[in-house]
Amino acid sequence: MAVVGIIGGSGLDNPDILKDSKDRICENKWGSPSSPVKSGTIAGQKVHIIGRHGREHTIPPTFVNNRANIQALKDLGCDCILATTAVGSLREEINRGHLVIMDQFIDFTRHRPITFHESFAPGAPVHTPMAEPFAADLRKTLIQSCLKNNITKHDSGTVITIEGPRFSTRAESMMFRSWGADIINMSTAPEVILANEAGIPYAAVAMSTDYDCWKTDEAPVTWEDILTIFNKNAENVTSVLIEAIAKIGNKN
Repeated sequence: MAVVGIIGGSGLDNPDILKDSKDRICENKWGSPSSPVKSGTIAGQKVHIIGRHGREHTIPPTFVNNRANIQALKDLGCDCILATTAVGSLREEINRGHLVIMDQFIDFTRHRPITFHESFAPGAPVHTPMAEPFAADLRKTLIQSCLKNNITKHDSGTVITIEGPRFSTRAESMMFRSWGADIINMSTAPEVILANEAGIPYAAVAMSTDYDCWKTDEAPVTWEDILTIFNKNAENVTSVLIEAIAKIGNKN
């Protein structure tokens, strides 16, 4: 049986989906995770879910305790982490509602703890490789799950994570496009960095909800726009993750 951690997970804590569920309080040396960990099974596999921004979305992006979240999933023995995130599209071809299986990130945050290593043992510095931050086998599984559910997806994409909670200026949005970013959010970094430091394979499925503000032929993004598209397409993300969890279990 595989043990799968999920961060984000809107809709996946539905008792009709998560069997035999219970809440766990998982304090660790980094403090409290964003929410109690909801544990149960999906497709016969053990699943532990953390709501990144709290169950009522009360935690702003900068103040998410990413270290406590990743540490909690590590302490629970997770073999891998699947994350969900809403993103703005920086490319015409990534339309609203499309899913993106990210393969690269750019960290444009400035105020978040980004490592577990606050000090090094004498003569033993730790520098984690980050050339391929998203686990290739998990990404393949997510892509296959999209195909199985006939959901429009993009097999790769570079996400840039900004601090938030404000949205980008148009100048910033255009700059991010020139840097090669395909999508933008406020959550992937340092979450993916910490998962790699912890040695837990990590992959994420992103849902495009808007075009940020680089497109001058339509109004800039608002939170209400994001919620509308997210709620309309959340079932697609849930279906992909359930299928992926079943596939992960069959490989173990």
